[in-house]
Amino acid sequence: MQRTRLHGFLLAGLIFIVDQAVKFVVTGPLGVSRPGDERILLPIFDLRFVPNVGVSLGLLPADSSVMRWLLVLLTAAIASGVAWWMLREKSRPDLFALAMVLGGALGNILDRVRFGYVVDFLDLHFGTWRPFLIFNVADAAITIGVLILLVRAVLVRDKPAETPAGEKVNA
Repeated sequence: MQRTRLHGFLLAGLIFIVDQAVKFVVTGPLGVSRPGDERILLPIFDLRFVPNVGVSLGLLPADSSVMRWLLVLLTAAIASGVAWWMLREKSRPDLFALAMVLGGALGNILDRVRFGYVVDFLDLHFGTWRPFLIFNVADAAITIGVLILLVRAVLVRDKPAETPAGEKVNA
């Protein structure tokens, strides 16, 4: 299990690195670095720079320095809770879902510390209809990780562990 936990933390680190690398490429070499900047990739997919000062759906906007740092502390506390949960999680799928959440959270926390906002740029749309807010790799990882946890919590029942004598024990 220790090896699986290590793999979970390595996955979180990989997501963090990929998130930061993609943000660097989009805002640097691709030049999508200011509000209003955009680059059309496909008829349904653009890169469009949006500085996100709040959390999901624009909740808790950090429009002052105090709010910014309180939001950093809140999200860091949540990330710490996820890391603690990872240290105790016994289910491999749940561990990897938590790793996705942790890696994404760390990427967005670093943005907020460095810039005062989270760099969002992925814009999936169908004409003028946008089923999602503009997001980034970290947001996608967090969303997928949370969805996996929710689906597993609602639909999946893990089998109870067996003792050496063959007796079933609820884990």
